[in-house]
Amino acid sequence: MQIKWLEDLIALAETQSFVRAAARRHVTHPAFGRRIRSLEQWAGAELVSREGAPVSFTPAGETLLQHARQAVEALASARSEIQDHAFPGQNVLTLATGRTLARTLAADWLWRIRAHTAGALVHVRTGSMGESLQRFERGDADFLLTYYHPAISVRLQPSRYLQHTMAHDRLVPVSRASAGGKPLYNFSSSKPVPYLAYANTLALGQLVSDHLSNHAQAPRLTPTLQCDSADALLEYVLKGLGVAWLPWSLVVGAHKAGKVTPLAGKALEVVFEIRMVRTKRRLSSLAERLWEVSCVG
Repeated sequence: MQIKWLEDLIALAETQSFVRAAARRHVTHPAFGRRIRSLEQWAGAELVSREGAPVSFTPAGETLLQHARQAVEALASARSEIQDHAFPGQNVLTLATGRTLARTLAADWLWRIRAHTAGALVHVRTGSMGESLQRFERGDADFLLTYYHPAISVRLQPSRYLQHTMAHDRLVPVSRASAGGKPLYNFSSSKPVPYLAYANTLALGQLVSDHLSNHAQAPRLTPTLQCDSADALLEYVLKGLGVAWLPWSLVVGAHKAGKVTPLAGKALEVVFEIRMVRTKRRLSSLAERLWEVSCVG
């Protein structure tokens, strides 16, 4: 038995799809299927009905699913208690989020709540959207700060989790600006524009790809570089290597300094939400207080 198999079962129940569950668990579809088979071998019974869609569970699967949820939550509670003993007299809070959000909205949020975290130890754990979600679902974080958009939204059961919209942001196509404030690259050019893209594994990259594939007047782009860091893409834009769709919260400072300029109009922008997520089970007094402050503020 491996705990990740129980987490796989929970993900399968929430997504009702082997493909979506595999994507959430950050493994290939065949590998995810093998892990569910391994769990069935351990249980000694078939857990999932593989006839038709959406995925449904056998009576044995429903029984194990109920215990799996209890076990995962119990382990998360045990971890919290252990941390309390590891840092006696000091409140500990863990936030799971993406690398770009850690630099932008998470930094703003930590500044706003600084009076409430005085004397506490705050862990900020970063990774891709999938990695952050896994960390949160394992109970390794009190809060998950993540992007929300229909094209990339993760299915979290309303019966188990609470969500609060913290802010709105937008992905804006930007180019390096000349001394006169004009863009180095322009979508009206007869030649394709060099495109600096996100890695396919990043949520922001999925947002841009979905938007461009469904846009009737998408510009002519030539992919010339792919990177798994929005911060790095901004540096490449500043170097004049091409254009990139970047969060406005990340580039607004460079825009005010006259270093970058937006391209085209709002039709090519992608608006999305940033949400804070928590489990419905009781958290530490510090986490409960910060959730209340964040929702009110």
